Amino acid sequence: MARLLKIFYCALFFFSVTCVFSEVIFKEEFADGDWEKRWVVSEWKQKEGTAGKWSVSAGNFYGDSKRDKGLKTSEDARFYAITAEFPNGPWSNDGKDLIVQFSVKHEQKIDCGGGYLKLLPDGIDQKTFSGDTDYSIMFGPDICGYSTKKTHVIINYKGKNQMTKKDIKCETDQLTHLYTLIVKPDNTYEVQIDQKKIESGSLYDDFPLLPPKEISDPNDKKPADWVDEAEIPDPEDAKPAGWDDEPAQITDPDAKKPDDWDEENDGEWEAPLIDNPSYKGEWKPKMIKNPAYKGEWKAKIIPNPEYVDDPAVYKFPPLRYIGIEVWQVKAGTIFDNFLVTDDIQEAQEFAKKTWAKSKDKEKKMFDEMEEAKKKKEEEGRNKGEDKPDAADEDGAEDDDETATSEDDYVKKAARKMVKSHDFSEDAEKDEL
Repeated sequence: MARLLKIFYCALFFFSVTCVFSEVIFKEEFADGDWEKRWVVSEWKQKEGTAGKWSVSAGNFYGDSKRDKGLKTSEDARFYAITAEFPNGPWSNDGKDLIVQFSVKHEQKIDCGGGYLKLLPDGIDQKTFSGDTDYSIMFGPDICGYSTKKTHVIINYKGKNQMTKKDIKCETDQLTHLYTLIVKPDNTYEVQIDQKKIESGSLYDDFPLLPPKEISDPNDKKPADWVDEAEIPDPEDAKPAGWDDEPAQITDPDAKKPDDWDEENDGEWEAPLIDNPSYKGEWKPKMIKNPAYKGEWKAKIIPNPEYVDDPAVYKFPPLRYIGIEVWQVKAGTIFDNFLVTDDIQEAQEFAKKTWAKSKDKEKKMFDEMEEAKKKKEEEGRNKGEDKPDAADEDGAEDDDETATSEDDYVKKAARKMVKSHDFSEDAEKDEL
C-alpha cells in the first residue's frame, strides 16, 4: 500500500510540474467584440492610400458562425499590417519548445498574396510595423500564380533572414487549413498542416545559419605539371587513305536550268551545290585514356576560420508580438485560431476545439454552396438556350444595353450570327 501511495504521489508531482511549466504565451479566437483593443493596425501605407482595411468575419461558409470568426482582409490590391502584443510581455524560448499555430482560409480563391504571420522581437513600434520591420520567424502559406505555392519558414539568425532550403508545399483550396511550426531546443523543427507532419529536420542542415566547418584552402594552387586531361588523341591512329577525296559539297545532279533562263541577261547558269552524302567529315584520331592523367585537381580542405559553433541556434531574442504583414491582389483571407505556446499537447488540444471541430461542417456547407451555384448556372444556361431573344427577333441592335456580362454579350452575338447565316470571317469579327 505504501509503495502504491509513493507511486501515486510521484505521478501527481510529475503532472503538477508539467502543468506549472507549460505555458500559453498568446491565444486569439476573436470570440468577443474586443479584438480591436488587442490588435494594433499599422499606419504603414495609409498615407499612400494602399493600406487595406481589416474586419472580423466567419466568411461565406463555416462550421460555426461565431466560433469561426477571424481577421479578414477586405480590400483588393492592398497592403495589410497588424500586430498584437503578448499579454504577459516578452517571452524567451530558451530551453523550451516553441509552437506557433494558426488557421488560414483563402475563401476568395486567392491568385496572388500572402497568408503567413510573423513573430516579432521586443522593441518594435506597432504603429509603424511594415515589411521592413525586423522579425524573428515568418511562417505560413504564400501563393502567387502557378510558380509560388509554398509554406514559408524563415528564421532570423544574427540579423539575417534565412529561408529553409526545402520546398514545403501549402494548401491551395478555399477551405480553412491549420498551420503549425514547432522549434525544439535540440535544434530541430517540424511543420504540420492540418495536424499532419509535412516536413521536419535539423536547423543546422535545412537553414544556412552557420558557415561550413571546413572550406577549400584559398591559398592552395594547382601544380604546374598537373595533368587535367582524362583522354588524349591516340598518337598511333592514322587517317585512312582516300579520307579527303570527297568534297563537303557537290553540284546537284538533279538540278535543271529553268526554261526562262536568259544567259545574256542572267549570266551563265550554274547548278546549285548540295551536301555531299559521301563526305566523311573532318578526320579526327580516336581518343584513348591519358596515362599521365592525375585526376581532377581539388584544393585541400582546411578548417574554416569563420566558423563558430552555436549549440543553441533554436533560441531567439525575447519575443513580444505576433503580426501579419501581407500584400494581396484579391482580398478575402481569414486568419484565426492563433496560438503561441511551449506545449505541443496544448496546441493539439486547441486545434481539436477550434479547427478540427469546424472543418467537416465547413466543407459540407462549402460543397452545398458550390452545388447550388453549379445548378443555378446550368439552369441559367438552359433558360437562355430555350427562350428566344425578343430583341434579336425584332432585329433590335441593343445587345450592348441588354447584356449583363461579357459572357451574355458573346452569347447574344453568337446567336445573332447563327440566325443571319453569315459566317464570313469579317462578319464574325464584327459581331464579336
